[in-house]
Amino acid sequence: MLIQGIIFTFIFGAIIGSFLNVVILRYNTGRKLDGRSGCMRCGYQLKWYDLIPIFSWLSLFGKCRKCNSKISIQYPLVELFTGLLFSALFYSLLPLIDLPMLAATTFTFNAVIFSILIIIFVYDFYHKIIPDELSFTFAGLALAQAVYVAVIGGVLNTTLILNLSAGILMFFPFWALWYLSKGTWIGLGDGKLALGIGWYLGFVHGASAIILAFWIGAIFALGFMLVARLCRKDQNITMKYEIPFAPFLILGTLIEFFWRIDVIGLGLFI
Repeated sequence: MLIQGIIFTFIFGAIIGSFLNVVILRYNTGRKLDGRSGCMRCGYQLKWYDLIPIFSWLSLFGKCRKCNSKISIQYPLVELFTGLLFSALFYSLLPLIDLPMLAATTFTFNAVIFSILIIIFVYDFYHKIIPDELSFTFAGLALAQAVYVAVIGGVLNTTLILNLSAGILMFFPFWALWYLSKGTWIGLGDGKLALGIGWYLGFVHGASAIILAFWIGAIFALGFMLVARLCRKDQNITMKYEIPFAPFLILGTLIEFFWRIDVIGLGLFI
């Protein structure tokens, strides 16, 4: 049962990942999502056997069947990552195995959240912008979850109030940095994403996710600068070099979702 569930959710996630690739590619381009996929160079329309997640890319050695042009490794990576996330989500919900309706509802809700975050991750990586529609959809779903938990919880206490306020509390530091720097230090889009992170994870784990994002981002930035300076001695790469921050926020969010690490011990004070 366990192995079958993991395999099924991985395959399902990889299929969803294939769809997410289409969304990422066509988002904000005016192209509809129901059109046939094809090679970006020669226009070759993909057949069904060219659309098998992960395996089609591997069997073609990452090249177009017709013109032999390279196909971005983004496609199998998104499919693989989505499949792994869905399998990990399934595994994390095993304690609810005796409550199938609750387990299915929880899986579906979080799978939708993960899908939105994957789109934001890749889109910001390429375009260095976070679409407001995606951020606010994520924030709206996360707020609905926070309110639902508050309603069924019944007792209004400090933890509940902080969790309901977490989105705004996570947004404010980003807004302050954006306002004080007039947008030169950080984009306000990161703050909009932090709205959803706060409501999705609650105050303690939302704050932990953002702290982890800064730590991971700092390590990556320093490593990137070091490698870039060694490889491009003629270019002056500094901390002002633009690096998208949403991928680090999403990595921090996923780490907190699955491991619930209170990185600075905020839970001791509430």
